[in-house]
Amino acid sequence: MSEDKKFLDEEYKYGFHDVDTSILKTGVGLSEDVIRAISSYKQEPEWMLEFRLKAFHIFEKMPMPNFGPKIDMDFNSYTYFTRMTEGEKTSWEDVPETVKNTFQRLGIPEAEQKYLSGVSTQYESEVVYHNMLEEVREKGVIFLSTDMGLKLFPEIFKKYFATVIPIADNKFAALNSACWSGGSFIYVPKGVHLEKPLQSYFRINNEKTGQFERTLIIADEGADIHYVEGCTAPIYSKESFHTGVVEIVVLKGAHVRYSTIQNWSTNILNLVTQRARVEEDGFMEWVDGNIGSSITMKYPACILHGDRSKGTVITIAVGNKGQFQDSGARMIHQGKDTSSTIISKSVVHNGGVANFRGTVRMEKGATNSKAHVECDTLILDEYSKSDTIPTNEIRNADSYIEHEATVSKINEDQLFYLMSRGISRENAMQMIVMGFIEPFAKELPMEYAVELNQLIKMDMTGSVG
Repeated sequence: MSEDKKFLDEEYKYGFHDVDTSILKTGVGLSEDVIRAISSYKQEPEWMLEFRLKAFHIFEKMPMPNFGPKIDMDFNSYTYFTRMTEGEKTSWEDVPETVKNTFQRLGIPEAEQKYLSGVSTQYESEVVYHNMLEEVREKGVIFLSTDMGLKLFPEIFKKYFATVIPIADNKFAALNSACWSGGSFIYVPKGVHLEKPLQSYFRINNEKTGQFERTLIIADEGADIHYVEGCTAPIYSKESFHTGVVEIVVLKGAHVRYSTIQNWSTNILNLVTQRARVEEDGFMEWVDGNIGSSITMKYPACILHGDRSKGTVITIAVGNKGQFQDSGARMIHQGKDTSSTIISKSVVHNGGVANFRGTVRMEKGATNSKAHVECDTLILDEYSKSDTIPTNEIRNADSYIEHEATVSKINEDQLFYLMSRGISRENAMQMIVMGFIEPFAKELPMEYAVELNQLIKMDMTGSVG
């Protein structure tokens, strides 16, 4: 047996699960009583309880999305809040052994020591461990769980919370607004530049549960930050779902990069809303990878509100057997002289589906603005499918949008050349795929790019050709 085949035969690397050692749960089902219980457990102010209840009633009335993959969910069959520890720990030694062992297997402590300015780890509904380098803290950076951000910095929190993604944006944003728990709250002061990324890692352990982290990032004028997110879950016969909301505020002249590699197990429904508002001369970058989950609906977006603001989305989706990756990007140009770039790479095999769904809109006031959209798909067999579904709108006479899309199969000439050099067909196809996704991989920090390459090779091995 080849080493590659041995690698494929190993179980999904992150598919292990732990004994449930939770200390508190809301039980199965969703109701107003559950929403009140979540807020009570967290000892929140009255305005947040009112916000949650308003969101819950909006959620009840809103329809499911009428586009993309068909989602058939019984919302009363899931658990909506699970607590693993009393309070967040800032010392790794204080984290419960079960949780600590999980994150050690995922490599979090090592990554924290080598590569990161700070790390936050969420297990089920709440952050269980959080730490930040002292030199970062001395710069005035706030990096907390969103729950602690609400408690410790209520004025900043209330000023920006739900201002980029309103409750009624979509059904799943409303659900998150009702049930949110955990996530990251980050504020970077004026002119502060972080040399190393901040990272959060999200882990779902139990089946038939929901995770609803809420992340809020504010980069003040001239600030610069790179935030990295990772996620995994065990393999179960019954599904769980992840409904996160990410709001980012990029103030004048600031720069934010948000990188994520979504590697949920294939029993997870991944239904996420991510959006940034970018002010004058600001720059927002999304680097978005989607490899796992059974269904993904995720479209990182920029509202280019300020003049000369810029937005970039580089996204990759890999659709394997039983997977439907419906991902893409949205760019809404509002300010003058704004610019955006969307680069999408999709790879499908074993009957998987990976669609690109994108929107670019030039509003009336977005004069002299430009957008470039580039979508490329690599289909590795006759059973797989990929569609490009763009929506491009120009509402003024002084802006333009470029859009190009390609769909291709493995180039037989390239394959022949590599095989003539003694490389097996399977490895040659892997090399071509890795070259195809290189524009995405090169945007990641080195250690994350290596992990991405390993994940995709494991996903591809034995299933191409």
